[in-house]
Amino acid sequence: MAGLISCEFEVFGIVQGVFFRKHTQQQAKELGLRGWCMNTNDGTVKGVMEGSPDQLRKMKDWLQHKGSPMSKIDKAVFSGEKSIPEHTFPKFSVKH
Repeated sequence: MAGLISCEFEVFGIVQGVFFRKHTQQQAKELGLRGWCMNTNDGTVKGVMEGSPDQLRKMKDWLQHKGSPMSKIDKAVFSGEKSIPEHTFPKFSVKH
């Protein structure tokens, strides 16, 4: 698979206690992304995603504008975007 990109993300707003991580994992799986997400002590959800530029673009849009049904997203911040030669994660998982 050519053109893999890795990107870190952090989502701010009401994103804990609203099944945000579960829905993020589900969405990432549907798009074929790999990586992980977890709750932070600051009340945000952060993680890493890996996939094609198109897959990442769709996931960024989802993280910024959609999220889980009960979440209220204030903003999503993306950082550390870089090309990678191959996947570093076997799937998209939720860290606890």
